[in-house]
Amino acid sequence: MTLAINCDMGEAFGLYKCGDDEGIMPFITMANVACGFHASDPVVMRKTVRLAKQHGVRVGAHPSYPDLQGFGRREMRMSRDELSACLIYQVGALKAFLDAEGMPLNHIKPHGSLYGVAARDENVANAVADAASVFGVPLLGMARTKHEEVYTKRGIPFLAEYYCDLDYNDDGSLIITREHDAKDAAEAARRCVRAVKEGKAVSINGKDIPMRTDCVCVHSDTPNAVDLARAVRDALAPWLGKDSARAAAAAH
Repeated sequence: MTLAINCDMGEAFGLYKCGDDEGIMPFITMANVACGFHASDPVVMRKTVRLAKQHGVRVGAHPSYPDLQGFGRREMRMSRDELSACLIYQVGALKAFLDAEGMPLNHIKPHGSLYGVAARDENVANAVADAASVFGVPLLGMARTKHEEVYTKRGIPFLAEYYCDLDYNDDGSLIITREHDAKDAAEAARRCVRAVKEGKAVSINGKDIPMRTDCVCVHSDTPNAVDLARAVRDALAPWLGKDSARAAAAAH
């Protein structure tokens, strides 16, 4: 399959803005749109879906724990049934805006702490899978974790991510921070190419770790996200397909 570049987007709320969605959208192929429980609101969701449609970007849902104040980056204890209902509610809200624009729901990617907990907790991963099964779309996650183990066992298509703006532990686990730091765009792009070509990433301690990469993620709230997205898009152009290459050239 063709490589994808995805970004967590639509994370504004009311008059508060988070990330430059307009600046980033031309350089990605998939948008993970917040669904209101860690960020976003109905107006922001509709605006983000329309922006993605304008740029020919596929849209997926980016649901989270119900943690608006903590931006979904705090762990919460919820039963499997309660959590799956929470996720179905969020994805259903975004899907309504996609239906209004004549766009399909492309995928689901849990946000923040929910993503991290699902990577190691089978019960939480199954709650995510319960929600995805309702909508019949792929799930994004990390290879060699409960994401891949549970989702594939349940027969749900799975796309493995590499993060260009987060660090990894020596065991390959992702370091999810409350706030993201700026990254060197050229170095991030170089690491993305290595992850795609060699299937390897480097840990925070300099150790090589295996890395399956079906898609590369850049966060919209990373301080230099637009520069990162542009550099990664340029570096990965050979793997993105002709349509994506033309879109990148037009964005420049």
